Amino acid sequence: QAPDWRQQIREGWRTPLALLQHLQIQPDRVDCAVDTPFPMRVPRAFSNRMQIANPADPLLRQVLPLKAENDHVAGFCNDPVGDIDSRPARGLLHKYHGRALLITTGACAIHCRYCFRREFPYAAEHASPAHWQAAIDYIADHSDISEVILSGGDPWMLGNERLHELTETLKPIQHIQRLRIHTRMPITLPDRVNPGLLAWLGSLPWQKIVVVHANHANEFDSDVAAALKRLKNVDVTVFNQAVLLDGVNNEVDALCDLMQTGFAAGAIPYYLHLLDRVHGSAHFEVNQRQALELMLALRKRLSGYLVPRLVREQAGAAYKLPVF
Repeated sequence: QAPDWRQQIREGWRTPLALLQHLQIQPDRVDCAVDTPFPMRVPRAFSNRMQIANPADPLLRQVLPLKAENDHVAGFCNDPVGDIDSRPARGLLHKYHGRALLITTGACAIHCRYCFRREFPYAAEHASPAHWQAAIDYIADHSDISEVILSGGDPWMLGNERLHELTETLKPIQHIQRLRIHTRMPITLPDRVNPGLLAWLGSLPWQKIVVVHANHANEFDSDVAAALKRLKNVDVTVFNQAVLLDGVNNEVDALCDLMQTGFAAGAIPYYLHLLDRVHGSAHFEVNQRQALELMLALRKRLSGYLVPRLVREQAGAAYKLPVF
């Protein structure tokens, strides 16, 4: 029997050297950074899908701190998508018409090195129970908000009781039609999709959408597919969004495999994001010209429903901008 998901988080990798030793990779082969302001966290369920003795493993590249994170590159900043200027209440972002986003927690089961919120002031801005009310009141006062998005961090780092407490405060708001949840945990820690979480999801009165995040086909294994199936069994629609990342998925074969493998596991391709230009992530950037060439190749090789939308998020824009 697998350990509880919280225990699995506690037992995850916290230092680059320990993870590299586990993978039988010498540290000098990857130019890793031992100490970084953004700490490392990797569940073993995710690292078990990495290739032994492969310093170029695409899953390892997403989570291993490199010295390149300390480079200061022009055009990269702390808040590349304008989160800070989009807050009408603590822990609430309202960027786009019809939907609002709750920052439920700053915690994640995994620390992706390209995370656009790696500099977000979570301590002051997440909607903790003591500060939910202002955000709930704002949503209640804006009848155009038909969709509430739970994000973070990762909202499923909250316990099932806390999630129930939060959604109970939303139930009296009549104009909410859909609840969308952005989470990487079905991918990184599939045991989080446990009976208690499923019971909570099954009790919700709204249409339910879960947007997972996987960037490479190797992130999908039988445990992930089983977790996504459990979500579908409680009437959840599952999408996958990815980020175009140098050294991870910036080849047409890798992207084709990602879309087809994810769809076979139960996740509909949704967005392919150009990199959000947050400090420390410049070594992941794929230029727009290459991105467009990759999208053209995808359209030639895949059915239309398997082709994600290539987008860029721009601070102050009224929607995610399609890239043509």
